Parts: sequence; C-alpha cells; structure tokens
Amino acid sequence: MAKRRPNGGGTITKRADGRYQGAAYVTDTEGNRVRKYVYGATWDEAAEKLGKLQDQERNGIPVPSRSWSLGEWLAYWLEHIVKPDREHNTYVKYESKVRLYLVPHLGKKPMVKLSPAQIRTCMAALTREKVPAATRFEVLRTLRNALNRAVREELLTRNVALLVDMPKVSKDKGRAWSAREAISFLRTARAHRFYAACVLILVLGLRRSEVLGLRWQDIDFENRQFTPTKQVQREKGVGLILKDLKTDSSTAVLPLPEFCARALEERRELQDLERQIVGDSWEQAPDHDVIFSSERGGLTDPVGFSRAFNALVKRAGVRRITVRLARHTCGTLLAFLKVHPKVAQTILRHSQISMTMDVYTHVVGSDQREATEMLAELLEDQIIG
Repeated sequence: MAKRRPNGGGTITKRADGRYQGAAYVTDTEGNRVRKYVYGATWDEAAEKLGKLQDQERNGIPVPSRSWSLGEWLAYWLEHIVKPDREHNTYVKYESKVRLYLVPHLGKKPMVKLSPAQIRTCMAALTREKVPAATRFEVLRTLRNALNRAVREELLTRNVALLVDMPKVSKDKGRAWSAREAISFLRTARAHRFYAACVLILVLGLRRSEVLGLRWQDIDFENRQFTPTKQVQREKGVGLILKDLKTDSSTAVLPLPEFCARALEERRELQDLERQIVGDSWEQAPDHDVIFSSERGGLTDPVGFSRAFNALVKRAGVRRITVRLARHTCGTLLAFLKVHPKVAQTILRHSQISMTMDVYTHVVGSDQREATEMLAELLEDQIIG
C-alpha cells in the first residue's frame, strides 16, 4: 500500500524506471511559484530529499530560477559584480585565474551540483600540471569568492569550496637588507634621479606605487611630515593612472626626517632642470604634479622603476632583492635601532603586527619623529659624511 503524504507535503510517485519522484511547489529566486522535483532509489530517500526542499521553502530560501553551469556563473560574476565594483588589478587577477584554471577544469559542471571532491580533483590536476602552490592558492580563493557571492544571491545554499583545504604556500619570501647593505645601496644610488625614491622606500617603508604617486602638495616641509594619498597603476587599454590609496591607514600622516626632506629638495631641483631641458614638451597635468615623474614629466611606469632599481642593486654589488622586499628593510633598520614595535607599526602602516597593535595614529607624534630621525642619522652619517 502506498504511503500517504500529509496535506501540503508534496507528492511522491514511482517512476517507470523503478525510481521514486518527489514533487512540491516552492518559490524561486525570481519570486515565482514553481514545481520542483527530487529523485531517490527508494521512497524514503525521495521523501528525505523532498523534506529538505520544503525546509528551505519554510526558511525563506528560494530555489535557483535557472541552472547555472560554473563557467556561466564565473563569467557573470566577473562582468557584472567584480568589474564594476573592484579595483582593475583585482579584476585582472580574478579573470586570469578563471580563464586559465577554473573554466578548463570545472566550467561545464552544474554549479548547484558542484562537490568538494570535484574541486579537489581540479586542484590535484593543477598540481600534476606543475602549477605553483601560490597560484593554486589564488585559484581556490577566487573560486571561494565567486561561490560566496552565489550564496549571497541565493543561487546556492552553501559554498562547497570552503570544505576544500587551501594549498600550503611557503612563507619564505626572502630576507630584507641589513643596515650595512641598505647603506651600500644608497651610496651607489646617490647620483641617480630616483635616489630620493629609494630613500623613502628604505627609510619609511613606502610601497612602489605609493612613492610614484607622491605629489608635491602631499609634502609639508615646514612641519616635517607628509600624507600619501595617491598611487600609480597601469590599466589595460587606459595606461598609467593616479588612483586613491585603498585604506585610511595608507593615507596616515607620516614623519619626514631631515634626511628624507633633503633628498626631496634635491629631487625638486633635478626635476626643475629636467623641465627646462624638455621645455614645452613637458607633460604637466593639474593632478599629475608627481615628485618622481618620468624624464618628460608624465607618470613613471612602476615596471620601469623596478628595472631602474634592479640596475642600481646590481651596480652596488649587494644581495639582489625586489622593491617589495626592500621596503621591509625599514622594519629591519628600525629593529636594529631598537625602536618600539608599535612605533614601527605606525611608520610601516601594517594593519597587524601583533594583537595589541590595532589602532592607527594619524598625527605625527614625537616618538615616531624620533624613530625616523634615528634611522636617518644612521644612514646619513655613512653616506654623506
């Protein structure tokens, strides 16, 4: 005798192939009442699936109005969610991970049926293809972000990518320069047009894009402080642009020691000379009054700056490191001078150094000024003498 379902409990029937089919009316993501079906090898299995479907309905969770493949959703997510609201470089990073790794391996999978096992199989395939661990880490993080948005859009009830362990990435990112190496490098760079930029990177830990985005109006020589507000980035199809820094911590007021101020004054004299040489061809824009302009007055390409930095490193004969790692020499030198870590946090503008360092100081304090002056004296005594 067939089991009876309570009123409103949907229906379960036996199919010609021997399986059982459950059906019930639920609400989809577009607000329509639609009839959805579930299947099971036994009556009890179909009843259990039907019960879960109706529990979602009672909890206000709609069913997807369409069946997305993962590739379709990733394309929609990139074009309509990431591209309009996120930084261009973020979009470029996500797009490359989707195009090169996720779509070839998982693009045809139905998104609602995607399983942790399928994602693990994809990650194992990338490992066999010798994709670096850091890249695999970014691939899985991209997938997690995309599926998180699908959950928010109520297209999924859970993010199965969160059940897959992230690839282990080596934390060894290289070793910053010692004080002696930094001093040898600055001595060699003394006559270069980017000497002041190197000083700001090593002494104050500025990032490459921040240094290149510094404008003369950001510098307060009288009060010996400055406020970085812009960064230089290259956008595909647009070229070099000035963009606002992302966070409030990035635009905190920083101390400007005499050593750095003197290097900037020399840079201003050199820039005036470059402007005279170029004459009317000087590329000057109201919002592009950058300190470290190109030789013709425009914005400096970050990649070109890195090439110049690498050439100076080779000429100095010191251990080769990247610009990104060079800024961490600031922390090394501050530790060498036994500066309190909280002061170093303010100078480096790190969001987390320890659990106790969670407050940013936007006013230049005497302890910050003292720390940077100590570092400046250490460098200046041995470079200029």
